[in-house]
Amino acid sequence: MFNKNQNPDQTSNSPRKKWLARLLVSCAALGTGVVLIGALIVILAMTLIYPKLPPMDQLTDYHPKMPLRIYTADHVLMGEFGEERRNLVRINKIPDIMKKAVLAIEDDRFYQHSGVDYIGILRAALHNLVSNNRQGASTITQQVARNFFLTSEQTFKRKLYEVLLAWKIERTLTKDQILEIYLNQIYLGQRAFGFASAAQVYFGKPLQDITLAEAAMLAGLPKAPSANNPITNPTRAKQRQQYILLRMKQLGYVTDQEYEKAKNEEIKVKTSRNEFSVHAQYVAEMVRMMVYDQYKDETYTRGLNVYTTITQKDQEAAYQAVRRGVMDYDKRHGYRGPEGYMEIPAARDAIADAIEDELAKYPDSDGILSAVVLEASPGRVRAVLSSGNEISVTGNGLNFAASGLTSNAGSNKQIRRGSIIRLAQDIQGNWNIVQMPQIEAAFVSLNPNDGAIKSLIGGFDFTQKKFNHVTQAWRQPGSSFKPFIYSASLDKNLAPASIINDAPVSFSGQTNGQTWTPKNFDSKYEGPITMRRGLMKSKNMISIQILNQIGAQYGQEFITRFGFDPDKNPPYLTLALGAGSVTPLQMATAYSVFANGGYKIRPYIISHITDSDGKILSQARPEKAGDESNRVIDARNAFIMDTLLKDVVRGGTAARANILNRPDLAGKTGTTNDSIDAWFAGYQPSLVAVAWLGFDQPRNMGGRETGSALALPVWISYMQKALSGIPVEMKSPPAGVIYENGDYYYTEAPPGKIVTNIGVGQKDYEKIYETENNNVKDEIFADRSSGMLPD
Repeated sequence: MFNKNQNPDQTSNSPRKKWLARLLVSCAALGTGVVLIGALIVILAMTLIYPKLPPMDQLTDYHPKMPLRIYTADHVLMGEFGEERRNLVRINKIPDIMKKAVLAIEDDRFYQHSGVDYIGILRAALHNLVSNNRQGASTITQQVARNFFLTSEQTFKRKLYEVLLAWKIERTLTKDQILEIYLNQIYLGQRAFGFASAAQVYFGKPLQDITLAEAAMLAGLPKAPSANNPITNPTRAKQRQQYILLRMKQLGYVTDQEYEKAKNEEIKVKTSRNEFSVHAQYVAEMVRMMVYDQYKDETYTRGLNVYTTITQKDQEAAYQAVRRGVMDYDKRHGYRGPEGYMEIPAARDAIADAIEDELAKYPDSDGILSAVVLEASPGRVRAVLSSGNEISVTGNGLNFAASGLTSNAGSNKQIRRGSIIRLAQDIQGNWNIVQMPQIEAAFVSLNPNDGAIKSLIGGFDFTQKKFNHVTQAWRQPGSSFKPFIYSASLDKNLAPASIINDAPVSFSGQTNGQTWTPKNFDSKYEGPITMRRGLMKSKNMISIQILNQIGAQYGQEFITRFGFDPDKNPPYLTLALGAGSVTPLQMATAYSVFANGGYKIRPYIISHITDSDGKILSQARPEKAGDESNRVIDARNAFIMDTLLKDVVRGGTAARANILNRPDLAGKTGTTNDSIDAWFAGYQPSLVAVAWLGFDQPRNMGGRETGSALALPVWISYMQKALSGIPVEMKSPPAGVIYENGDYYYTEAPPGKIVTNIGVGQKDYEKIYETENNNVKDEIFADRSSGMLPD
């Protein structure tokens, strides 16, 4: 029956209350059960699994794989080799902003938790219930455990091991030790492991020099190194960076002012083309091979640091000189036409991908960018780069390729829609159509007193062609070889004042029994002249007459003193014209003998090698000028040759070098038959440099492309920068040299005892000698007042 004293609502809610009570009891029981089960799992794990966890030796004795790094003499990184690019940095050397940026996004409670962040787990769980943007809760300690001991598979067993390892790591290492390992070990894309390596890869600077904005961008990489990569995905990287900066502000790591400044900072990210601050790919590869010969596979994991003799200033000066010289030659010889052609898809949404794929076959070359033409006319070319940027070229930017924009241009030369062309910006920022050069070049400079190589450019572009022309190209040196024949003659009783007939002569039985009728480069002859004038004007007939006088066999034996290979320079009279084979490095080594007073040096490029801790493993011990055991020619010979080579610069074939306004420069031009090779080899007492240009498959470079016109400008461009601030250094005659009648002689071979004439009739000799000698005296005395020659 109905009880009038009973509340109807209470009566109706009684079953509901009982149900809720039972639900709460059940949940409590379930929760208690889960906790008990969890506790049981933990107890079992600690009892059965924890003792079997791997030892912490990998962490307590942390020695990661370290790449081979190659530096200039002034400690500028110019090459790195190894599967893992890493630079181990101790925690006290890592900038505070880098540590805070990482903690802000990866584990802001790192210094509070004991390896597993339970508050973080709860926070992530609640976030994931209400958001599609999933959050993880792995601590830095757990990430270290995963990176060293586990795989990335998503299983309960792996997660359990991760937690247990995190606890063990926390019991073994301090917080700073764990963070140090993480910051050095984590993968950050581009083969970079650790933030120090990433700072170099992405920004080209040491970790201690990064800004707050850069630190935040690097901190965004651990979660997704590919997706947040500032090189390949700059938009995504910027978004991630902005979020991290905001987190740092919210956590109180940075002030509002610091946040605003970093948020708006423009970041310059380095690309694969400008990864290092010095252009030295040929040097880096050359050194890598040398180190591998000694250390084998340890080369790429031991953390070797190789310090070369290269200086950043010299290397960059050489690089720019070679690039300019090659491009200037290319401009002189006209536009050859587009490098290729592609069919641009009709579907608009397919164009970008198709162009990107096509341009991948035509890599950029340090400012010489490949592009696909979208439209072309005589007044305007519109093209797109591999980056997707559209470029419009007008006005003077079209001049070089004007022949390819006419309606009657040949099919291989015409620029039209789909053409693959090259673009470059001038110093004003205007775009110009250019082309990749076909001619090659080499440049090397070294210290003549110990052989330390200061710069080495093995070709126009290492990515296009890895052949090192400095060490691997065997080419005819042409007239740049003549000084070594002249040097040989000084020890055979000839002197700069010896009179030699510059006239056509035929020689029989030289090569293959054939008669040889050589001629001067310009087919002009001066008749009897001094040996000094013969070298100044690079007269072929004078050099041939000299070698004929002293004997080709003697000449071949003599040049080996300078480091030349006798088997590549056979004993024929053609040796006088540089018809043998040499490398640019051999030429630089040989000219060093004249520069240093007669000593042979051995070029070297590795100064010393250290391990990852800075311990020196090997140290160069170069042979030096001044050590008489290294002397290969008489000091008098070297001095007199120096005066001859200075005259070549002062008023001979290398006269354009006078633009440098340095009386201490000496050298010799070289041009081979049919203008196939162009050389200039020259020096100042503290620096020897050699420039070469030519085609890999030897062919004529053009009738006016001589050593003076082509190679000498490269040498001048380099020397102008390399000798900046170096004082002029003039040499004094050594003992045993006398100065009479306007020239130099050996004491035992004064004017009356030298070979007085070669190929000159005796009846004309006295008149010729008097006239020529007066000319020489006038030239020398005219220069003595300006300090060009010593008293």
